[in-house]
Amino acid sequence: MRAALIAPSASTAAIPVHVVEQGTAPAVLQSLGARAQAFAAASGFDGSAGQLLLLPDADGALSAVLFGVANATEPGFAVGDLARKLPGGDFRLEIAAEAQEEAALAFALGSYRFDRYRTPSTRPAPRLVVGEGVDLDRLGLILDGMALARDLVNTPASDLGPAELCDAALRLFADHGGRAHVIEGEALLAEGFPMVHAVGRASTRAPQLVDATWGEEGHPRVTLVGKGVVFDTGGLDIKPSSAMALMKKDMGGAAAVLALASMIMAAGLPVRLRVIVPAVENAISGASFRPGDVLASRKGLTVEIGNTDAEGRLILADALALADEEEPEILIDMATLTGAARVALGPDLPPFYTDDEAFAADLAAHATATRDPLWRLPLWRPYESYLESRIADINHINTSGAGFAGSITAALFLSRFVEKARVWAHLDIYGWNPADRPGRPLGGEAQAARALFSLLAARYPRR
Repeated sequence: MRAALIAPSASTAAIPVHVVEQGTAPAVLQSLGARAQAFAAASGFDGSAGQLLLLPDADGALSAVLFGVANATEPGFAVGDLARKLPGGDFRLEIAAEAQEEAALAFALGSYRFDRYRTPSTRPAPRLVVGEGVDLDRLGLILDGMALARDLVNTPASDLGPAELCDAALRLFADHGGRAHVIEGEALLAEGFPMVHAVGRASTRAPQLVDATWGEEGHPRVTLVGKGVVFDTGGLDIKPSSAMALMKKDMGGAAAVLALASMIMAAGLPVRLRVIVPAVENAISGASFRPGDVLASRKGLTVEIGNTDAEGRLILADALALADEEEPEILIDMATLTGAARVALGPDLPPFYTDDEAFAADLAAHATATRDPLWRLPLWRPYESYLESRIADINHINTSGAGFAGSITAALFLSRFVEKARVWAHLDIYGWNPADRPGRPLGGEAQAARALFSLLAARYPRR
């Protein structure tokens, strides 16, 4: 995605792209001359949102472009559509200086293609010549993180098992001078991760947990935990095929965490970063854990299994307990956790949970500013009664609430494994764009990573 943006130079001959709306299109066309007005009329172009007009010169070469948006003063992510609509060549946006950086980000995000399994395209790609004052370095580190996450989520489980997911974390931290180690298979039991082991033991690919650190010990501790279920059959409570089709994305939380970690390290934020990813495949075999089983946990709580298709919160619970032990200043977990979150808010608006009012307000503000939408839902403590078990300390799913509040009760379950962190936030993301939208191509997405990076960069500015 970085390659979609280039810095301006005297030698760059960029084609102008006039971003218009219906109200401003006539004036822009008038300024371009009678030929442009006639061509627009013949083409049916009136500046409606999403319309594209390629204007030829007298020799038939492309001389200018008009692109319709809802609001030409604040086009936002709408210009991200240009990355897939424009022909090859270099272009510059005719928009206000203060809108240039967001437009460049949207354009680059929209240029993403996952082509690992496709015959390489010979079609030249468009490039955007960025405006003066655009911070290409900052954009580049955001784009690198987003590309990493999208590539991971889009890769099928046949090529991305627990080992490959952990290897991605190892490479990332090695590239930035961090440290990381992996706990695998039976060693998970010896090291105190019984629920990670239980969820992953049925697969022929051993469960793993990667624990990575970066930064100076004296800096504020920021810890990220990501759900790394590389594929989810549902276990013995098997999913129907329609629900299993996208389960390669069930490690979307881990991918988003790695995207955020990449941004933090590339920006050199003065934090002591820790990333923990439990990586498993929820498969089916004679070794599968069962509904009704009671599992031990790292925290010491016993957990009754209500449904094996709610495995993500089990592996997160062990990882959160580990993270909590060193009392981080900020502890964030991200997971493609519940269908209930999508029923409540849809695929584009992930809920987040925290008891810290200042952090909640801060995150909501950064989500709005970065157009990386999030919505706070409550950790409604009375619903903890839905998690009661008659034979264990807690049931891991809502068994007594008539199916209500599924995302909230999942967050409440996780909260039982966090006590010492000063701030804890849980994000129940979807990790996927179900359709092409400007700047957001269909496929894997690192939801919330940009909003969280914006928040952390503001709280811990580089000195």
